[in-house]
Amino acid sequence: MKYGFGTCLVLLLACGALASPARADRCDDLARQLKDQVDGLTIGRSAANVIYLSHPAARQVRLGCASRNIRNEFYAAADSRKPSPAFINLVASGAAIVFTIPKPDTLKGASRCLGRLGILRGDDIKLRYRRLDIRCSRSKTSASIAISRGNDE
Repeated sequence: MKYGFGTCLVLLLACGALASPARADRCDDLARQLKDQVDGLTIGRSAANVIYLSHPAARQVRLGCASRNIRNEFYAAADSRKPSPAFINLVASGAAIVFTIPKPDTLKGASRCLGRLGILRGDDIKLRYRRLDIRCSRSKTSASIAISRGNDE
């Protein structure tokens, strides 16, 4: 049997495609790791470098993947103006996994930021804690927190 050059090339490419392992995106791996380690967290849809997650303690949870300015971002919004301890625990657990730092450190940073919201300091707080940029804000009906780390760190 005689094969032509084109047939051999196609067979070679097909074998190469089957031999290489399928790699998931790094952000998808991180979302799967969050789902496995945080109770009640489920993975939703993903769009434009953002993976939407859901949890009973939060109205909205999302994982922002690396871009030009930041490595990753963990964002969560609560239903109430004063977030519950379960919400703060969710944020601390998620941020600890995403940024690979101890959970007590992320718990202290998130609690400190959400605790500063009020009449004296206002409804939009930015602080830096353990090389993390933490931003908390609240409206008349909800509160939110975003934790990120810059690319230069």
